[in-house]
Amino acid sequence: MFWNLNYWDKASTLAGEVEEPRKTFPKAVFGAVGLVVGAYLIPLLAGTGALPSETAAEWTDGFFSEVGQRIGGSWLRVWIQAAAAMSNMGLFEAEMSSDSFQLLGMAEMGMIPAIFARRSRHGTPTFSILCSATGVVILSFMSFQEIIEFLNFLYGLGMLAVFAAFVKLRAKDPDLPRPYGIPVGTAGAAAMCVPPVVLITTVMCLASARTFIVSAAVAIAGVALYYGVEHAKRRGWAEFLPPGPPADSSHGSTSAPNAADVEDARTGLLADEPADDGVDKVE
Repeated sequence: MFWNLNYWDKASTLAGEVEEPRKTFPKAVFGAVGLVVGAYLIPLLAGTGALPSETAAEWTDGFFSEVGQRIGGSWLRVWIQAAAAMSNMGLFEAEMSSDSFQLLGMAEMGMIPAIFARRSRHGTPTFSILCSATGVVILSFMSFQEIIEFLNFLYGLGMLAVFAAFVKLRAKDPDLPRPYGIPVGTAGAAAMCVPPVVLITTVMCLASARTFIVSAAVAIAGVALYYGVEHAKRRGWAEFLPPGPPADSSHGSTSAPNAADVEDARTGLLADEPADDGVDKVE
């Protein structure tokens, strides 16, 4: 259940590709919540109401297609299986898109090499997508249960860091411009984080020893990779984009006076041919 209801925050990585995200995102989130609740509740009520209570022990993975067979016949079974396949494809596309655009944003901020900010003629971040797909291929060698447990643990670590940053920024910079403001003070913000922190901590404590070891190894590798990238930036081993001005969250456009200069530098670094405007590697 925890895995089914997480990763809602990933939608924020696509804000730069959305018209007026301040207005669009809240509507999309509320609509998605309704769709998710309905997608779980309606089939569950229909299945449990149509079948006798003696079949409770049969409710295992993949049993919904059998429920469709018993209620509506073969056509409903095939329909449910096809819908499940399309849903999995949609989940894969959503995950790959959010991961690749997250890498794109990091590259545009100068945190990782500029190659991850390159886009195809269709506007898609090609190298970021390849990197995300490589991670999916690596995970494919694990069982589904192992993947869920592993992702839940790492996602929990990430969310704990997000909650800590949320409370710290509220206390340190309460007047910082925010596209979405939660109308509570620092104490209220901290109180809001208590229930999810308790839930996340509980889920993480239920993980197996193998998950603890693998997750710790991944976290250590991530820290080492961060310092490795910073070292490469200082030594000029790779091209990095200069940090640009903050984007206008209402439309994803820049508003600082030097936005055009920064964009010219980015264009020169991302072009297939070296730019002739004298832009050097950022160290």
